[in-house]
Amino acid sequence: MRPDTPAEHIAEAERLIRTATRYPEDQEPLLLQAAAHLELGDARDRASALYDQLLASSPADPHLIKALQAANLWEYGHEPEARALIQGIRAAAPEDPAPWEVIAETLEAHDELTASEECFTEAAALLITENAPLTQATTALLTGRHRVRRLLGLPHDEWDMVADTRHIGPIPLDELHDPKRIWALGSDDPAELRAEIARLRAELGDRRAALSRPFPVAILHWPARELAELLTSYPTLAAEYPSHEAHLTHIESSLRALAASGTTNLGIVTASVPSYEAFAASEKTSPASPSLLPEYATTLAARGKATPWPPTPNTPCWCTSTKPYAECHGAA
Repeated sequence: MRPDTPAEHIAEAERLIRTATRYPEDQEPLLLQAAAHLELGDARDRASALYDQLLASSPADPHLIKALQAANLWEYGHEPEARALIQGIRAAAPEDPAPWEVIAETLEAHDELTASEECFTEAAALLITENAPLTQATTALLTGRHRVRRLLGLPHDEWDMVADTRHIGPIPLDELHDPKRIWALGSDDPAELRAEIARLRAELGDRRAALSRPFPVAILHWPARELAELLTSYPTLAAEYPSHEAHLTHIESSLRALAASGTTNLGIVTASVPSYEAFAASEKTSPASPSLLPEYATTLAARGKATPWPPTPNTPCWCTSTKPYAECHGAA
């Protein structure tokens, strides 16, 4: 049964400590779990003692333990010691994302938003390189950085766009990281908390509904202005798009051919140059590569961005001409 009360967390911590004594080869992960339970049980002094014990035993990941120790110390009134540990970790520049994330979130939790953003940015500059693909851990750094920059009211930069692209949920990061929503989650007002819980439940329902639908086969649609910008920036893609009119005709003919072959759940995803460039950056691939285009379309569809095809005859055509579909690309 999962611990729920402070007493249950203390009991679970003591069980883990006893287990660590019997299995010294697994001591580090077991004592880290025990320290986490002690913190949840509001026995932060005991948790701190466990962190000190681990640091004295030449641990495999001392920077992570120091980061967790800093977070714990700050929570129970030892801010100067916590700041010293955080400064030491930043100076050491560990090559593991975990301690960076812990110290950046600790600073964020104590309204040190500028310092938190600096930590996230330092970590991204150190750990995200052109030759290495993004991992779940480095993506989490960019997501945390996006959140803090949103709280600070800073404009989006390239890494923020990468975070937007890597986010696969149906609710955009800008909305999830809306300062009003984040502050509402920390509110003492029951009405605000109930309203935010209702919103989260509605979003969870939408997410479950999206996951229950078959995965759409989607075709990429570039509006005229976006296509012109794309071809100006990346002329090598001109072979893929001889003209905007040909592009629109190709979309409709491709979808009709797929439908005729028995493929169901077809859709269209609308592209934009900033989104495409951010996706290319996240994939460590040049936007000029034609092979990236179908991957981009698939990613947009996976994020729930596909519009079902075909439209009904009297609804506006997917090409945004404002004509009914039956009188535009839906004509026989």
